[in-house]
Amino acid sequence: MPQTETPGIEADRRSRLRWWTELPLILLVYASYSAGRLLARGDTASAVDHGLAILRVEKVLHINAEHPLNRLFTREAWLGIPADFWYASLHYLITPAILIWLFRSRAQVYRAARTWLMTSTFIGLIGFTLLPTCPPRLLSPGYGFVDTMAQYSSYGWWGGDASAPRGLGGMTNQYAAMPSLHCGWALWCGVMLWRYGGTRLTKVVGVAYPLLTAIVVMGTANHYLLDAVAGVVVMGLGFLLAPQVMKAADRLRVRFEGRGSLVAARSREASLDASRDASRDASHGSETSIVSGGCQTSPGERIPRQRESQLGTGAEPGASPTDAGDGAPAPAR
Repeated sequence: MPQTETPGIEADRRSRLRWWTELPLILLVYASYSAGRLLARGDTASAVDHGLAILRVEKVLHINAEHPLNRLFTREAWLGIPADFWYASLHYLITPAILIWLFRSRAQVYRAARTWLMTSTFIGLIGFTLLPTCPPRLLSPGYGFVDTMAQYSSYGWWGGDASAPRGLGGMTNQYAAMPSLHCGWALWCGVMLWRYGGTRLTKVVGVAYPLLTAIVVMGTANHYLLDAVAGVVVMGLGFLLAPQVMKAADRLRVRFEGRGSLVAARSREASLDASRDASRDASHGSETSIVSGGCQTSPGERIPRQRESQLGTGAEPGASPTDAGDGAPAPAR
């Protein structure tokens, strides 16, 4: 696994990972993957030429394992039907499930694992764009391949167009065969289970899942063996590039956070200046209430020391100003 951060920095990074920021990111990558498959539609002639070239190379090297596997899956429905279900669904279920498991239980490796997966996926999109490839199932019948998903489509939700649901085959790029991200994602899942599962069973599943996926993609005539090999290569490149991608992301984050901190500091300074101005105005307002050299009026007094003047003219403390009048002596008891 790519590791580029010290434990202290990684712990701080984990504290900021939240599902409501991770989920949109993952959905964005998957949307890019799906859109890239659609946008990378190559012309049929070049896609067929690429597929036949791969098949010729495999025959020269005697590694064309697709033919015997496809014949087996076509002849034995008890193998072909589960294989079709495997191809059509598991990569949509297992891969997100392992991402969620890592996020919740292995947070210290989640970010590196997620970056590895996403980087490899984008590399795969480049392959789909530059090398549109016709899968074995779409070659002419003379090449000896049978589309098992079309053969067994009555048993599943898919139609005759790859693993797309019935009626949605036109929304897929059926020439996105090289590399096989089915195999690439399965390899990523296997590595995660092997390294972080913690039990013997998870290690066995970690080995079996990518191997069985490679058999399934060839037996259903969706990929050549070299497509699966290319999927492994793509994951290797993603593994090597993931640390650099994380460093670049960290630099961008620091830059944006620095700008945000500068704005926040300026905002705090403005608030402090406003508070100082308000305090200055308040103190100035309190000074204006002082009259006659520090003497202040009390409730009921019109001028300073009015009460003293009234007492000095004979008014008793209990008498009110109205009873005493303006300097008149208080009535005798």
